[in-house]
Parts: sequence; C-alpha cells; structure tokens
Amino acid sequence: GALLVSERIDREELCGALSPCSLSFEIVVENPLELYSGTVEIQDINDNDPVFPSSQARLEISESVAAGARFPLESAQDPDVGINSLQTYQLSANPNFALDVQTRVDGSKYAELVLEKELDREEQRELNLVLTALDGGSPPRSAHVQIHIDVVDANDNAPVFNQSTYKASVKENTPSGTLVARISAYDLDDGPNGDIVYSFSSHTPTKVRELFALDSATGELRVKGQLDYEEAKLYEIYLQAKDKGVVPGVAHCKVLVEVVDVNDNAPEVTVTSVYSPVPEDAAPGTVVALLSVTDSDSHDNGQDSYDVYVLENNMPGIPILNVSATDPDLGRNAHLSYTLLQGDPTVGHLFSINRENGTLYLLTSLDHEDQVEFNMMVQVQDGGFPPLATNVSVSVFVTDVNDNAPTVLYPHPNSTATYPDVVAPGTPAGHMVTKVVAVDADTGYNAWISYTLLQATDPSLFSVGLHNGDIFTARQLREDDAPQHTLVILLKDHGEPVLSTTATVSISVAEMVKEVLTDLTDVAPASDPRKHVTFYLILAVILVSAAFFITMLSLGIFKCYKWRQSKELFNSSRSTTYRTPGPFHHIDAVRGGFTPPNFYHQVYLTTDSRQSDLLCKKPFTSSPLGSRQSTIRNGEPGLYHQIVGTASRLPAPAE
Repeated sequence: GALLVSERIDREELCGALSPCSLSFEIVVENPLELYSGTVEIQDINDNDPVFPSSQARLEISESVAAGARFPLESAQDPDVGINSLQTYQLSANPNFALDVQTRVDGSKYAELVLEKELDREEQRELNLVLTALDGGSPPRSAHVQIHIDVVDANDNAPVFNQSTYKASVKENTPSGTLVARISAYDLDDGPNGDIVYSFSSHTPTKVRELFALDSATGELRVKGQLDYEEAKLYEIYLQAKDKGVVPGVAHCKVLVEVVDVNDNAPEVTVTSVYSPVPEDAAPGTVVALLSVTDSDSHDNGQDSYDVYVLENNMPGIPILNVSATDPDLGRNAHLSYTLLQGDPTVGHLFSINRENGTLYLLTSLDHEDQVEFNMMVQVQDGGFPPLATNVSVSVFVTDVNDNAPTVLYPHPNSTATYPDVVAPGTPAGHMVTKVVAVDADTGYNAWISYTLLQATDPSLFSVGLHNGDIFTARQLREDDAPQHTLVILLKDHGEPVLSTTATVSISVAEMVKEVLTDLTDVAPASDPRKHVTFYLILAVILVSAAFFITMLSLGIFKCYKWRQSKELFNSSRSTTYRTPGPFHHIDAVRGGFTPPNFYHQVYLTTDSRQSDLLCKKPFTSSPLGSRQSTIRNGEPGLYHQIVGTASRLPAPAE
C-alpha cells in the first residue's frame, strides 16, 4: 500500500500560481472490497529566479520635471509562491532617484522611481541605474535590469557671450564686405533651445544698420556702407543673441568700432582777405593777402609736413629747408619764432634752425650707411600772450652715394694661410668648385656686384658667375692640366663712379685632399705675434716663482743660523760658570711671566732629587733695583716661596 512518486513533480507546471497545490486519487482494496480517497499536497521550493520582461529599460525624463514625480517600472515575475515568490526591489545608489515598492491587491509587488532631486541636462545628460528584484528564499534568488534615463532638455539656459564688450578698428576707406569683428555666444541647452541667432538690438540706430551688416548665424560683423572718419570717429553697436526655444533666452553685448583716419582730404587754401590793387611803391613785407590752410584729416594726415632729400657726404653747414608760416594777427602777435623740438637727442647735434626765418641747417656730414632717415618737429610760435603755436613735421632722407667699394668676405683678403680649394682630375664641365662672397655697404643700384675673371693660370679651365660669384669648371679637367691654379676675380659695383676690388682664389687639382696638404708642408707658417706674448707671460711666472723660492730658502737659512748661534752661546756660558757632578736635567726659565725681563734661574736636577741644586744667578747686566737675590727675598715673596716650596727637599740655594 506504499504510494510512490513515479516521475519528477513540478509544482509550477501542475498548479501555476494556485496555492495550495494538491492532487487527488482513489485506492481500491480487495477482500473485502473497499474504496479510499486521498489527496497529496505539493509544497513549493525556491527553484525559480525572478525574471524581468527585458534586460534593459529606457526612460525619457525632462529636466524641468519637479521633485516628487513618480515613474512606474516594469515588474519582475517569479513562478514560485509564498515566501519564495517576489518579495522586494532594490535600486542602485544615485543622487536623484529613490525607489518606492508597492503591493497590489493580489499581494504582488511593483516598484516606482521617485525623483528626489531635480535633473540638470547641462550637468548630466543621462543616468544609468540598476533595478534588482529579490524573492524570499534562503538564499534569495534575484534578477537585474538596466535602467537608462535620458534627460530631455528644457530651455532653462539663456545664451551667454564670451565677452561683454568687443573692440575693433577699421580704416575709413575700408571696402564693403570687410570683416570688422566676430561675436560669439554659447547656450548650454540642446536642440532648438541651444541654437543661437544673432541680430542688432532693437534700439540700434538706422545709420548703424546702413553702415554695418551682421550675419545671424556666424555673428560676423562686416562693413556694409561707406565709413567717413570726418563724420563719425566711433560707433557703439549693440547686438543680441537669442535661442530658438518656445520662450527664447536673450543675451546682449556691445561692439566699439573705431574709425581710423586715412589721408583722403587734400589741404584747402582759403583767401580770407586780399588787398588789391597793390601800390607800385609798396615796401617789401607789405601784406597783400591773408590765407588760411585747413585739412579735415586728423593727426599727421592733417598737418602742412616737409620731406627733404640730402645726398650723403654733404658739406657741413649747408641750408636744406626753409620752414615758412604766417600769422594773420598784427604787431607782436604776428611775430613768429621757429624752434626745433628736441624729441631725438641726435637731432640737436645734427640740425639747427634759424629762429627768425625758419631756415634749417645741416651741421655735419651725413652717412647713408649710418642712418637713412631723420624725423624732427619744428614749432612755430607767435609773440602774443598767451602764445599760440603750431607744429610741423620734417623728415630728412639721406640718399645714397656710391662711396663704398665691394668687400670680399671669402676668400679673406688678409688671410696668410694658403689652403686652396680642391678639384679632382677629370671633373666635368659645369662643376661648381668654390664661391666668392662679397658685400657692398651701399644700397640699391650702388650695391649690385658683378664678378668677372680678370686673370687665371688657365683662362679656359674656369669661369665665374656674373651675378653670384660662383666659380665652376668651363671644361673637363685633363691629365695635362697644371696642378695649381690662381684666379684673380674682379668685383665691380654699378654705382657712378664704378668702384671695384679683386679677390684671389687658389685651386688645386688633386685626387685627394691629402695630396694638397702634402704640397702645403713646404709653406712656412706666418709668425703669430701672440706666441711672443705667451712666451713672456710664462717667463714672468717662472721668474716670480724662483724669486719667491729663493726668498723663503734664505729666510730659513737665516733662522737656522740664529738658532745655532744662540745655542752655542748658551753652551759656552754653562760650561764655564757652574758644574754639577753626576747626570742631570737642565731646565731654563727665561723671562717668565713673574720674573724680571733681564733675570733667569737655572735649576740643576739630578736623577736623585736629594743631590739637586737650585741656583739663582745674578743678572748679566746691572739693574737699578740692585741684586736679583734681594728682589726675590724682599720684593717678590710669592716667587721666593714658590721656589723654596718646590725644592724643599734640596740643599740650601747657593748664590
């Protein structure tokens, strides 16, 4: 009567979500015959994972959505029942969203995203979250879904210019279409909300719109009409940038355009008064007309300026210009004086002006190669009070004269070395061998240099470029050609008169450079005067060192001599004055800190202190104080007791 499982039981397949899950059966028993009914309840185990409908979910949320908004999410399914079914959801950590898990009437769970912090597309365009579904099994089973949130742009940003004020300058004769300035703005929004259109501000004058054009897409401000400095020197243009949002954002900027004056106006002469007719006996200096000259241009373009051209190497003291001015006033108010303003210190040393008539003199000879142009300012001032003055600019240009001959840089004309250029035998025609390099300090036509072959060992072998100084073979070198060639090149400029110089070029025909160097061994090198200087310096160092060594040696010998002399003197005095039998040690106390300068003692100590003597000798020279023995006993008791105390075990001192 045992009831057995005949095959694997799957509760979810048999009953699905129905709970409890039971199977009914009947059993027939014979002898006696009986019928029994039975029920088997199939209990659930956690053998199924929660499952989401898809592995990814995508949401679009506007950045303008307020906090607190809720967004339902797709639920996961778990075929298990009871505690093994889906129990909760979890959301990955993030700063904007929270998860709210709700329960339906049937007990199933679902989740909603709750916006806790408002989104900002300009800060973060998209978010990626992970939603996890968990059942109640032990251990719990789970499922994951990726939630991708696209932040939809809202027009919450106005355009912004990269600078509030732009500055530009343009000449008044600038043609139409010329770029003046390029303004630029940016908008952090996306799509139409970030598209920018440039335009003139509403209060821009009509005259500005006629003179300038603005590209609405690129922000390029260009000249449209004809500018005139005399009409307006500065334009202040207000521009705006607007996006294409439903409620567009607007930004403003200012462009300052300075109009630069060009010399487009000729001076105008106005005759203010004419005294006519003029009597035939009118005295010199009689005013016959009053004129005024005006120029609408500004700065230098509006000033009556002088350009003077002077040949270099001029004679000093020559007049080069007469600055003339008039004043319509009378008397002292019309008396004019001319002054050279000292802007450049060199101008005052080179030029001078007559205060009465305005004649400009050149004080020294000028050199075009030193300075080409001189600029100065002449001031004309009347004698009124307060004085009125006008300035006029004067430019002096030094024109070139052909006063410099060509200078050869290579080969160096003063070089004593004879290292020739080398060309191999059999070299074909047209091969460049070397080059003559020269310059001319003059300018223009006076500095043009031409090169011609003046003299050569073999005129048919080499030729020289007329304008560049290149020396090349005119034909192929043959075996019978001379091994050494000397070329004399004539260099001429194109001035008037023509100035010239020559250059000497040495060329060797050799297979290798070693052969040329062998030929040069016979050439004695030129004496270098610097070698003598080096010799004298070395000699001086040797003599000074020798003198120092001899001085130090002499000083040492002298010291040794004095020491030996004093020792011999001491030994002789000791041997003739006192004798002490037996071996002893001799100690001298000469000029101690507490003894008179012309007194000394002698202490004779034998190896046996009982036989030692302490001798106090009288001074060598007489003393106004009398006997040193008396001094010890009477005047210096400390010294006396010290000596006695030291030699207390010795015999009595002897005089």
